[in-house]
Amino acid sequence: MIELPEAINLSRQINETLAGKRIDHVFNATKPHKFAFYNGDPLEYNKLLEKRIIKSAKAFGMFVDIFLDDNTILNIGDGTNIKYGSQKDEIPPNYQLLIGFSDDTFLIFTIAMYGFIGVYPDGIINNKYHKLSFDSISPLDESYDINIFNELFLEAKKDYSVKALLATEQRIPGVGNGVLQDILFNSKINPKRKISTLTENQKNDLFNSLKSTLKEMTIKGGRDTQTDLFGKNGGYKTILSSKTYKEPCKVCGVNIVKESYMGGTVYYCPVCQI
Repeated sequence: MIELPEAINLSRQINETLAGKRIDHVFNATKPHKFAFYNGDPLEYNKLLEKRIIKSAKAFGMFVDIFLDDNTILNIGDGTNIKYGSQKDEIPPNYQLLIGFSDDTFLIFTIAMYGFIGVYPDGIINNKYHKLSFDSISPLDESYDINIFNELFLEAKKDYSVKALLATEQRIPGVGNGVLQDILFNSKINPKRKISTLTENQKNDLFNSLKSTLKEMTIKGGRDTQTDLFGKNGGYKTILSSKTYKEPCKVCGVNIVKESYMGGTVYYCPVCQI
């Protein structure tokens, strides 16, 4: 799933690789997907996108906006994978959208579990989570400080768990359950811990881990559980993820716990994370 580090990396790669390319053809989904969500009618996307030129891209939270030459925005959200290819690359049999460029390269959109693709010809995106991301200060920005972070605790219900506070409702745009695992491991805090039990020192540790972990993930091109524009895994090696949870804790050596919690999976060390 795209989260902040991956969104930033994808937008950078699009700017470096796709800027200036003209869209010649648009192909609709080859197979219906129950949880593929579109803005407007995807059967109209060819009229909206063909002959348009890609200008730039920018990340907002877990969204990537691709700006075209007539103010149209092509937008993808968490759950949608995009991959750039050329004539030598095989096109998968199932996809949710395919855009062909005038130089015989293409951009393919696929969704595994759920995902969102939108085309906005007027450049206005009416999505509350996108607006929240657009209007918020990124945790990677230097101006995102401990005071902004502490406001989350003041506004939240006291019985919230740390995961509920940090990885739901996009309170920190771009931060979801995926990146949260290593943020919590590095701060030595259990995802099920009630926020009312955190000390000020633990809140500071959590804030510092949020900043440093996201920065490392972004610098390294995203997590190794996700792929980039060219189908390659990110360079950040996750500490806690589906790839690593069967390995013992790298600090104390005990077995990592994998549990279903709040509609997703959490991983944690029962000794190091309290």
